[in-house]
Amino acid sequence: MYCFQSKKRFQFLDVVLLLLLLYAGVYIVDRITQQLHYNWNWGVLPQFLFYFDEEEGRWVANYLMQGVFTTLRLSIWAAAIALPLGLTLALARIGRNLYARLVALTAVELLRNLPPLVLIFLFYFFLADQLIPVLQLDLLVQTASPFTQKIVALVLAPPHQVSTVLAALVTLAVFESAYIAEIIRSGIQSIDRSQWEAAKALGLTRLQSLRHVILPQAFRRILPPLAGQMISLVKDSAIVSVISIEELTYQGTQLMASTYMTIEVWLTVAVLYFVLTFPCSWLVSRMEQRQKRL
Repeated sequence: MYCFQSKKRFQFLDVVLLLLLLYAGVYIVDRITQQLHYNWNWGVLPQFLFYFDEEEGRWVANYLMQGVFTTLRLSIWAAAIALPLGLTLALARIGRNLYARLVALTAVELLRNLPPLVLIFLFYFFLADQLIPVLQLDLLVQTASPFTQKIVALVLAPPHQVSTVLAALVTLAVFESAYIAEIIRSGIQSIDRSQWEAAKALGLTRLQSLRHVILPQAFRRILPPLAGQMISLVKDSAIVSVISIEELTYQGTQLMASTYMTIEVWLTVAVLYFVLTFPCSWLVSRMEQRQKRL
């Protein structure tokens, strides 16, 4: 009887909370409409997601969806760079070489205590203006065959934005690697010392112990915070809009400035970010449940 009453009370509180949220939403919309005299115009937003190209005879991604694809490319490439870099920093921090530990500690603490906005300007003005022109990557891409340029535009960025996007990628990857390094380090150090001793007794080297014994166990423990950091990377990618990378936030800013549909545009951008991040959260939750059953 007690369990039934508790369950009923819990459901009642859920209904009350849902009603309060609905009331808050209606109140906010009413205030915006009546007090600010805001004219809602949702009907034109779909054309900024996709439009029908009559010359090609197919639907084509417009500003907002182009921003989504750019955000995805930035996030995937930055994660691909940040994970091995973070693992390297984490292994250096727990290693036996004092010099490597000091360098890794300095890098991690420096990156974790600097604003990403400052980092992106530093990397942009150094990499995009100094290092990348020396490598002549822009010229290399722009003089490549049309097919190669299409591939580069598909997987990275348009040829004229390669240097800027690379600067943004390096900034995001380096910034995120500091947090990933601490997550991996804490996971490794949470494994009981007896596991190291057992691996050593079996004749495994330190590297073999890490690869076959320690890291598989640590991975289960660091999966939730590591996945959270990857989701945070998708959201942190919005910072590169300050150097005119045409990702989702930048496209939203440009669209808002040209249409003056402030609330509609930013609500749509918020929904698109949610669509990008929620499947990642759901997938990680499923992976955790599967690991618990093993």
